[in-house]
Amino acid sequence: MVDYDTLIDAQTWAFIRKTAESYPDDAVDLDIEGQRRVYDAMCREFHQEYPEGVSAVDKLADGVPVRIYTAGDPGRTVMFFHGGGFVVGGLESHDDVCAEICANTGYRVVAVDYRLAPEHKHPAAFEDAWAATQWAANRYKDGLVLVGDSAGGNLAAAVAHYARDRLKGILGQVLIYPGLGGDRNAPSYSEHANAPMLTRADLEFYENIRLNGEAPAGDATYAPLHDTDFSKLPRTVIFTAECDPIASDGPQYRDKLKAAGVPVHLVEEEGLVHGYLRARLMSARAGESFERIVLAVEALGQDLWPYD
Repeated sequence: MVDYDTLIDAQTWAFIRKTAESYPDDAVDLDIEGQRRVYDAMCREFHQEYPEGVSAVDKLADGVPVRIYTAGDPGRTVMFFHGGGFVVGGLESHDDVCAEICANTGYRVVAVDYRLAPEHKHPAAFEDAWAATQWAANRYKDGLVLVGDSAGGNLAAAVAHYARDRLKGILGQVLIYPGLGGDRNAPSYSEHANAPMLTRADLEFYENIRLNGEAPAGDATYAPLHDTDFSKLPRTVIFTAECDPIASDGPQYRDKLKAAGVPVHLVEEEGLVHGYLRARLMSARAGESFERIVLAVEALGQDLWPYD
């Protein structure tokens, strides 16, 4: 048994308890509208005001709702895909995170409100992510950095895979505790099957609700780790949380990229849990990780690779 009382510090436990006040462990037992209601309430509890100088406007990107954050005169564009198991979340759930990425990098941030399951099964979310990315690339022409957390990390990587030979200007990707379709026999899936914030049972629920029937074989738009070709992908920085059942997806993806000659760097964040972006002001560990995430986004946008 994993001793989470030892692995997780008091600040992060305070974040876990505050999350549970709005989004309890059994939230997946609610109906879909109930899950979305409690998830949205939880997000509101953590929401921060925009940093000074940041403004946002909602638009349609070839039919896909997006929110565009700017501060000054941006020279790069970040495509941000939110987490939520492909079932919950939207433009409000990660609104403050996007505003802070914008403020700290100076880059334009385009948050994508992709369609959710179960109303819209795979590949609907990917189709929206790809459409919005094409729209931003054609509109701004200043280079893109793909960023996503959890399910959004899956979408960012899926777009990166699909964009090869189809779209120019993707400078890199930053994947934050991403679910990439990894081997379920990998260590984290068993060691952290009952981790705080996300369990293996939760993962199975989200996976089943996302699909119409069986999981597609070899479909990188569904699970990037199922691809057979990892060459010609953009520079990649991956952040995983130690106490997370999908933590093993990060090393698996790193190894695939490294074998294909793609520059890749993995940061394994000790003592952190799935969803820790919201803990950035409550937990020093999460706050320091967020600083590393922002620096990775900024470096990739400047076409720098400070990890060798």
